[in-house]
Amino acid sequence: MTALIATITDKGVLAPTYSEVLAELQKKFRAIYGQDINLDNDTADGQWLGIVASAINDANAALTASYTGYAPSTASGAALSSIVRTNGISRNRASFSSVDLRCIGQAGSTISGGIVEDENGNRWKLPDTVVIPPQGEITVTAICSKEGAIEALPGTVTKIMTPTLGWQTVSNPAAAALGQAVETDAQLRARQKQSVALPSRSVFEGILASVAAIDGVSAISGIDNDTSRTDSNGIPPHSIAIIADGGDTQAIADAIFRKKGPGTGTYGNTSQQVFDRYDVVHNISFSRSVRKAISAKVTIVPLTGYETGIGERIRKTVADFIDGLAIGESLMLTRLYLPASLNGSADLATYKLVSVETSADGETFGQSDIAIRFNERAACDPASVELVIQS
Repeated sequence: MTALIATITDKGVLAPTYSEVLAELQKKFRAIYGQDINLDNDTADGQWLGIVASAINDANAALTASYTGYAPSTASGAALSSIVRTNGISRNRASFSSVDLRCIGQAGSTISGGIVEDENGNRWKLPDTVVIPPQGEITVTAICSKEGAIEALPGTVTKIMTPTLGWQTVSNPAAAALGQAVETDAQLRARQKQSVALPSRSVFEGILASVAAIDGVSAISGIDNDTSRTDSNGIPPHSIAIIADGGDTQAIADAIFRKKGPGTGTYGNTSQQVFDRYDVVHNISFSRSVRKAISAKVTIVPLTGYETGIGERIRKTVADFIDGLAIGESLMLTRLYLPASLNGSADLATYKLVSVETSADGETFGQSDIAIRFNERAACDPASVELVIQS
């Protein structure tokens, strides 16, 4: 006999399917009224049993969701948002793009409510108060006034919209870190796993976890050169190289300083000053990833049922896969065949995949892997994916 309600066992929660619940109700109904009773879907009795079975199935689904909602690996939605708070993190909301700005001016000048503009007319807001230090320049993080993935290429944020005495120039040495949509369940689970590494077995793991937990950090990687010589990536001996996209520069520098061991150097293209408890200044360096432009060429033969929209989906799926690679993760050509096949969806039957080729930084297309350096991150959009249709 099939149980109608979900039960909790040593293997977890077990719940019957809707069809199993309906079959069991029909069995019990026939035991009462006889085996010859008509319980088809077009009868009143059959429809009533369908309503009851649906109600039981909904209750079982709610119980299952409640049971699985106590573990980050199985919880979803609001339950997952709630449980990760026990790890001291929360789901990232839709965010704004941020860009590191190099502000140059007279020492001691105060910039209040500073706003700058890029060449596309997008405005970026500096911290409420910025004081130019004695060396005459400071790097701060500005936030875009528009929500979402607003781009700003290096050297394009140069217009001061709030002229201030002593503030002379502004520029962005690196591209903006793009804003994101609300953090997905999969992304939040991955970040929760990183957060529990804070009390980790190694100091380096703790640094990565601490930086990853900073609001706005969308990607992180790093290398620990614990040898007595400069490694193949150019990282000095006994130094760490942290690469982080998104997040406030000062918050990242503070996190690295708090977690790194004494005598450990830091390496990167961005530096920030951190004061210890004795007001001694420490220069903490880390890097923003360098976006490496990747293009792809997908050649197909259309079959029955092929439509233009399917081709656009191919381009977007391939671009999303490339753009989703982690910092320092090289692009393996063979892995592009799955997204080029729309991850095995039914639309794959409407075309034959002939070949996939790739190109880096405008080079000639070829069927080869593309190496990504430790501080680089692959970048691709649908416009960079060429679709070739053969007859």
